Amino acid sequence: MIKTVAQLKRGEQGIIKEFAEDILPIKLLELGCLPGNVVELVQVAPLKDPIYINVNGSHIAIRRAMAQLIEIEIIDNSTFL
Repeated sequence: MIKTVAQLKRGEQGIIKEFAEDILPIKLLELGCLPGNVVELVQVAPLKDPIYINVNGSHIAIRRAMAQLIEIEIIDNSTFL
């Protein structure tokens, strides 16, 4: 199931597939927002922006608009239970 990082629910994980556009800050790429890495939604700010994600052990705050550019495939954890 393909979604974007902005559509994740708290605690949900996904594998980064590709970016909707080639306009991602270099800093996000340096912090591990690369295709193939696992991303998890940690927390959402009170006004729904920014969101806090975990990528490769780094907690990153990104704006919801930027999170909508990062496409992911949801990891179904129910199959492991």
